[in-house]
Amino acid sequence: MKKTIFIALLAAAIGPGGKVAAQVSFAGNTLPVYAETPAASTGLNHIYVLNRCDGVTMSYTAASAGANVVWLKYGAQGGGYAEEITTVRRDGAVTTIDVIPNCGYIIEEGTNRTYLWVVNYMDYYLSLDGITLSAEQDCGTVMLDVAGSGADIGYHTITGVPKKLDREMRLTYNTLEWNANELRWDEKQVEESYDVLKPTISVAAPYCDTHFTLTGDKLLRYWGEETSVESATLTTKAVAVESTAVQEERDNANEKKVESESLGGSAPVTVTFTAYPTDAVVHKEWQMARDAEFADILLRKNEDEMTSTFTEAGTFYLRFLGNNADGDCEAEGATYTVTIGTSALECPNVFSPTSTEGVNDEWRVSYKSIVEFQCHIFNKWGVKMCELTDPSQGWDGKYKGKYVKPGTYYYVIQARGADGQKYNLKGDINIINYSNRGTNSGSSGAGE
Repeated sequence: MKKTIFIALLAAAIGPGGKVAAQVSFAGNTLPVYAETPAASTGLNHIYVLNRCDGVTMSYTAASAGANVVWLKYGAQGGGYAEEITTVRRDGAVTTIDVIPNCGYIIEEGTNRTYLWVVNYMDYYLSLDGITLSAEQDCGTVMLDVAGSGADIGYHTITGVPKKLDREMRLTYNTLEWNANELRWDEKQVEESYDVLKPTISVAAPYCDTHFTLTGDKLLRYWGEETSVESATLTTKAVAVESTAVQEERDNANEKKVESESLGGSAPVTVTFTAYPTDAVVHKEWQMARDAEFADILLRKNEDEMTSTFTEAGTFYLRFLGNNADGDCEAEGATYTVTIGTSALECPNVFSPTSTEGVNDEWRVSYKSIVEFQCHIFNKWGVKMCELTDPSQGWDGKYKGKYVKPGTYYYVIQARGADGQKYNLKGDINIINYSNRGTNSGSSGAGE
């Protein structure tokens, strides 16, 4: 008999059209019956959880009054060892039994079968007595000790595989989350879910002071009887940092650009580094080094924001470190690379002010990574026409507000590059091809 049932059950479980939706109802229960549809691999149509099973009956309504309906029950061995229930009461199309809790049911109606598991919740009742912060805490993890009772709610598939019904215990607490758009840490609530009652819970350490609330379970929640416990407030020791680096932009037409994905380029380069630490960060430090491992630190600054101007060629590395008050938890921000290029300085010898507006109408050097600059321009009699103190500056061909005459003029430059290169340059400047309207006419002043 049992072997024959086992074969039939397997055929029903895997064959097309072998299962039908359960037409089951309960009577005598004081609270609504919780129904869940488990994974298809279990072979079950439904799992029913009753608050109490004492005095509760379960009925099945067949498609027709004359249908032959057979009830069977099974346990941990699976449906292959199901036994027929002989105490079935019939009333037309309705058959009824007294509920036998914590077992599986197979209801046969002709070739159709319905597979169920019925749970008596009182046998697994959840009781929460408290939740406390464990003494075992570290920088990345918080341990919580839970006092209470509530055995795993077990059931078996039709092939006898043991499973657990998910209780959906909920643990809620607050932490900080980085808001990259607003450049700030926002407080948010975290919710963790657990399928069973755990005596010890481990969670990622929050970045702000918070308490922990454990509630459960989904069955008590369904019946409006959810229970909860709350911990004392945790003073967080966990730390985290985010940071940004913003380079000051300049657009000098005569400065040679250095294409790079990193910070830096032609010196001087000014970068503002800003750190955004979480609540528990007390000790703060920006570090600068010439090696990516920070073995030899060149600079330390104990502040959230640091503005640095780089005037030396080479590669520099910067990062932010944050520690909690005890110094036993440390967070490291992103490492920034600043690369300053070697210097270059070239001087043109021809320009034509007012000839074509915006085209070669100003004398400027072409440069890269020049950090010190002094330029004097003279006429042939030694009269100083112009003095420049920055390589981005230029001479427009004027002296005392008027254009000088075309001819030859002379420059003397003293400069230093970010790489230490010194420049002592002398040369001539030829002004050509422009209308002489508005120029000086005297022979002893600005002109030839």
